Amino acid sequence: MKRRCVPSLLSALVLSCAWGSAVAAPLRNGFDLAGATIPIDAIERGGPPKDGIPAIDRPRFVDAQRARLNDDDRVLGVAVGGLARAYPVRIMNWHEVVNDRLEGRGVVVTYCPLCGTGMAFEQPARTGESGFGVSGLLYNSDVLLYDRATQSLWSQILSSAVSGAMKGTTLRQVPLAHTSWADWRRRHPTTEVLSTETGFERDYAHDPYAGYDSVQRLMFDVQHRDDRFPLKEWVLGLRIGGVSKAYPFSVLERAVDRQGELGDTVAGQRLRIRYDRQHRTAEAFDAEGKPLNGTMAFWFAWVAFHPRTEVLRVR
Repeated sequence: MKRRCVPSLLSALVLSCAWGSAVAAPLRNGFDLAGATIPIDAIERGGPPKDGIPAIDRPRFVDAQRARLNDDDRVLGVAVGGLARAYPVRIMNWHEVVNDRLEGRGVVVTYCPLCGTGMAFEQPARTGESGFGVSGLLYNSDVLLYDRATQSLWSQILSSAVSGAMKGTTLRQVPLAHTSWADWRRRHPTTEVLSTETGFERDYAHDPYAGYDSVQRLMFDVQHRDDRFPLKEWVLGLRIGGVSKAYPFSVLERAVDRQGELGDTVAGQRLRIRYDRQHRTAEAFDAEGKPLNGTMAFWFAWVAFHPRTEVLRVR
């Protein structure tokens, strides 16, 4: 049975700004924040309550031929073993979390529309199969997830639990491509695609965050700002051996070779960056061509979590 539609998420977020910076409390949206590893007064209510943005727990998929997507629609693509799946951003905007299984592995696919970050993780054994949900809380404008088994809060971009019984536990990231539907379909012709038959009534043709990526202001505060690039410049962010590095798209435009590639070394590891200007995507691979866990994000989001990040420069 489908559930009734909620008001525009962007409208709810705008209304929440008046009270999102409330005085820190040990309990927020029903979560105990005592002993959190991040500043409690920097944890903000995003507008919708806990589970007000509902995770998809029983995802359905269609084949590529039945997917009603435009070539330039954005998707989050995950390939595990011989199985490839695409999660359209137009759906992820409304749900932010999909609890899925790929080749027998529990995989949590997440998206934060405010930061532009799509990230996938292996389901931790200790959280069982109950999955993750959306807490309704934000840190550095980024979604705080929670696992239903322990009610611990998890920072998406930090990829770790920041409060609760799982505090300090790190999620194991699964490589994910944030690209266009045309690009993903070309790479994976037999891909499955998340269906709009989610069990919820949402207008998936409508973007509740329309225009957000082109406005140079933030709706929620961040702990660190850096004006070297526009707030919402797209970057590919990497963390290797304790070193963070950002690859801004405006720099990649000038730095890659004719094949759209760039060689680099981070923390002593040789790697290659592939940038596709047509499909507005960038990915990282090790010297043997194995995908690395890079994260496409708005510049403000990456640098808020990694204030000492290195940045690619054109010599």
